[in-house]
Amino acid sequence: MFASNKNRIIAATLAAAVMASSAPVLAASTATGSLINTATVLASCTVVGSTIAFGNYTSTQVDQTGNLAVLCTNGTSYTIGLDAGAGTGATTSVRKLSGSLGGTLNYALYRDSGRTSNWGSTIGTDTQAGTGNGLLQNLTVYGRIASAQTPLAGVYTDTVTVTLTY
Repeated sequence: MFASNKNRIIAATLAAAVMASSAPVLAASTATGSLINTATVLASCTVVGSTIAFGNYTSTQVDQTGNLAVLCTNGTSYTIGLDAGAGTGATTSVRKLSGSLGGTLNYALYRDSGRTSNWGSTIGTDTQAGTGNGLLQNLTVYGRIASAQTPLAGVYTDTVTVTLTY
């Protein structure tokens, strides 16, 4: 009988061990952490100017327009200035088209259709300010060749540098 009790104790111990090892998990454990996501949007701008084609000049006033296409990141403030151009003796108030056979033809560029606000290059004085919206913005440049000039015959050209500051 002693061996029988011993066998029963061993069997009961083995049964308890088997049941303990196959017992279901009563509660799952969890751990949490963070995933930090970042991005940087840099302010950027581009500008492209068109041609202002004044056409034929016959000593009478000629008005024409051109376009500046501006693309700036949404919320980016900018100013656009126009320099005096490449004509000899030009200023931002009196620009000069240079003739293919010599001579010059004076002209002016303005920010408004009434042609009263000169478009120059001094920020806060005679430049055009704006704020980008992430979409293409078109700004009109209003040009004028004054009447009563007596230029030589020929083709007249000038190149004005557009500076966008943001």
